[in-house]
Amino acid sequence: MSLKVIGVGVGRTGTYSLKLAINQLGFGPCHHMEEVLHNQPVQVPLWVSAVQGHANWNAIYKGYESAVDWPTAKYFRELHSAYPEAKFILTDRSPERWAQSFSHTIYRLLAQRDEAPEEMQAWLDMCNDTIVGTGFPQGLDEAGLINAFNAHNDAVKQAIPAQQLLVFQVKQGWQPLCEYLNVTAPTEPFPRTNDRAEFWDRVSGKA
Repeated sequence: MSLKVIGVGVGRTGTYSLKLAINQLGFGPCHHMEEVLHNQPVQVPLWVSAVQGHANWNAIYKGYESAVDWPTAKYFRELHSAYPEAKFILTDRSPERWAQSFSHTIYRLLAQRDEAPEEMQAWLDMCNDTIVGTGFPQGLDEAGLINAFNAHNDAVKQAIPAQQLLVFQVKQGWQPLCEYLNVTAPTEPFPRTNDRAEFWDRVSGKA
């Protein structure tokens, strides 16, 4: 199975909503960090190898037709080479609002990872290595986070041909996504999910 749709926007840009939308449009199952969290014994070692420069994309994405969110977002160049026919989606949002959301969720989780249960340490270490490798080291202030966010998005736009990349904000709803994927837009509302409270519920296993 080869990936058909690849989301290369970083976490907290609507990636979970995009995952649900992609599944609904028939391009799933869609890989998301949640898949790693729920299948750590298999997924974490594979992603650690990717961090170390030895990615096995076939093994990582076995059973999936699409992928979004971190860790995928770090590897947009490698994935464009591995899946040259795939359609890429860069989820975007206000850099200021993104920095605030990221600071209060993912960034805080990683900063406090030493306090997490032992069984989550390998996953959190991999997440930290991935996110640092994407250009987001610990200790950045809001301006630094905004600069890093913009740098990632600019790098994606430079690396992926424009005709193969949709820059998308989930608030735009179905129309641009469905036009890009050449499918009919559903009549039901576009998925809206994973606010900050839901993020912490997912990490803690409550959702």
